[in-house]
Amino acid sequence: MLASINEPSRAGGYLRHHDHRRSLRLTGSHDAMAISSRANLAAIVFAIVFPSIVTLAYFVVVTGQPVWLQQSTAVIGKVIQFGFPAVWVCVVLREKVGCPCPTRRGIGAGFGFGLLIAAAMLALAFLWLKPIGFFDGPSEAIRAKIQDLGLNTVAKYAAAGLFYSLCHSLMEEYYWRWFVFRRLRDFVRPTTAIAISSLGFMAHHVIVLAVYFGWASPATYLFSAAVAIGGAVWAWIYQRSDSLYGPWLSHLLVDAAIFTIGYDLARDLFV
Repeated sequence: MLASINEPSRAGGYLRHHDHRRSLRLTGSHDAMAISSRANLAAIVFAIVFPSIVTLAYFVVVTGQPVWLQQSTAVIGKVIQFGFPAVWVCVVLREKVGCPCPTRRGIGAGFGFGLLIAAAMLALAFLWLKPIGFFDGPSEAIRAKIQDLGLNTVAKYAAAGLFYSLCHSLMEEYYWRWFVFRRLRDFVRPTTAIAISSLGFMAHHVIVLAVYFGWASPATYLFSAAVAIGGAVWAWIYQRSDSLYGPWLSHLLVDAAIFTIGYDLARDLFV
């Protein structure tokens, strides 16, 4: 899913990077049309940082403001975020992007990992954390955020859950694995690209978790580390399969589990 036709999509970008820079120097009159390595790196850095800015804006800055403002902030931020890779690759770099047919590559690993993590999350939440009162404090913040975003009916919450599980998870895989991780491989080794992209993927989740659990809570950073590990596994699956289908399926299952837990914690809110 989503393969750039103009360049190989498998590992090896780190080694190709030096040849790429040399070719840019040798293009002569074509230098004006070429995009420098520095510009490509700047695009990657922007892509890593921007989701945290968006999350801070709609999850913290406009909290308590009218629903339309919170929703508009989130939508505008997400449009810019998810539109940027496509614009950069297709318009700026002028690369052709194809969408390969689904294959079995990565599906087994993605489904297995996603099912394992989703089951572990549900078991941990319902069999241990909820009974000991771990969610008593965070559940208040979760209910407040659901009300702030206008999702306080079963239909609206279910629609949001389906959208995030099916669509938003795909967009995040396209963003973090297909663009950030894949482009980082042109500058660093795949293992380093996995680490950097996964920490970037984790960063905006730290803000979300801090809103619910508090900046001083160890849970915020423990769960954030779990997000980074998940991102690393999805990048590894993408690296091996050269396909987003496996990571997407895995991500989908995890997001579905998160919304299931959220519904249980705020069920008294829904009408």
